[in-house]
Amino acid sequence: MAQVLLLSDSPEDALPSLELLNHRVRSFPAEASSIVRAPQAELTLIDARTQLAHARSLCQLVKSATAAPVILVVSEAGLPTLNETWQADDFVLTGASPGEVDARIRLASVEAEEESPTGEIRAGAIVIDETTYMATIHGKLLNLTYKEFELLKHLALHPGQVFTRDQLLHDVWGYDYFGGTRTVDVHIRRLRSKLGPEHESLIGTVRNVGYRLMAEGPAQHAPTETDPGAAPGGS
Repeated sequence: MAQVLLLSDSPEDALPSLELLNHRVRSFPAEASSIVRAPQAELTLIDARTQLAHARSLCQLVKSATAAPVILVVSEAGLPTLNETWQADDFVLTGASPGEVDARIRLASVEAEEESPTGEIRAGAIVIDETTYMATIHGKLLNLTYKEFELLKHLALHPGQVFTRDQLLHDVWGYDYFGGTRTVDVHIRRLRSKLGPEHESLIGTVRNVGYRLMAEGPAQHAPTETDPGAAPGGS
């Protein structure tokens, strides 16, 4: 059973077969703001039956913000428009049978979960080894606690994706954790401190939303004094 995000302005008729399956589906409008507001999902379905130019732009935006696979829901008339510029992982016809929809979701999920032979996760200069619980940046070992390691790993698995504090609390600490979201801010501050002054801004703050890992290079959103996750004195 997969956690599926459906981006559609009319989710009730975008992919009727989906209602007959056991996957956990959350629906949000087919707009850019939904990428930030929606909970983390293992797979995203985008309604591309109409407004093809908008759907393509939304697909490209989702792929740039998350590592999760994206499947387009299209009509037969829209098939000729699909090409590599969409950046989608797969497509399914709006009238596809439950068996086909389930197969495509499971195949995309399995492919996304496949790990490299070395068990390494790479996000820019950050390298995380899940087998040894070691993390380095530019070859320098980071002395992380277990939760700091898990938090950095979670961010590194989804470079560029914005996570709210509630999402990080649930994904890293678990739903049975009774602490407040301030715990996330404290661990973000510690992670930034251990990354050092040259790299602390790799963990960017999206004001009033949450955090993301800027793996491409020095982040444009460096922590400030008003950022609850910033380290005191900028360190």
